[in-house]
Amino acid sequence: MENSKKHVEVAIGVPEGVSVDVKERSITVSGKSGSISRTFTENFVHLVQKDGKVLIQSKSARQPYKKQLAIVGTIRAHIRNMLKSAAEGVVYRMRIVYSHFPMRVSVSGDKVLISNFLGEKFPRSSKVLEGVKIDVKGNEVTLSGVSKENVSQTAANIEQITRIKNRDPRVFQDGVYIIEKDGKSLLR
Repeated sequence: MENSKKHVEVAIGVPEGVSVDVKERSITVSGKSGSISRTFTENFVHLVQKDGKVLIQSKSARQPYKKQLAIVGTIRAHIRNMLKSAAEGVVYRMRIVYSHFPMRVSVSGDKVLISNFLGEKFPRSSKVLEGVKIDVKGNEVTLSGVSKENVSQTAANIEQITRIKNRDPRVFQDGVYIIEKDGKSLLR
């Protein structure tokens, strides 16, 4: 019973060039790359701006201490991602790979269209999430934006629609694959 009475408080430093606006459970982060807003739904967690830091406070006698710690840690990770991406932006690079049928990738409005994938008659499509810019040059696809969540989810959606089923993956390696995240190569 003693553990349930504990409270969790975590501080996150705000880097230079980034401004933060905090209200109860909502946060807006603005930087040179743009601005991101988010509202957290946990009603026992409060955000406070103090001395150039963002404090995440959890005060609940009903929630177990471990659960409070886990939720505060998750919120801290989201806010750190928001601070970093508002300051620097987020860039993912993908590579178009085909050996059997020449595949074409294009952007049409808020959709990515992949034509002639494995010789299919109809193009496969994936939705581009809000704030994500896509640039297709040759066999490289570059996704950029302010929100790390939207950029990474759009890249994952593109990778998933080109996943091959019911064929030998050693032979059919066609697809669009993530090769770089924020300047860190995934190729070995």
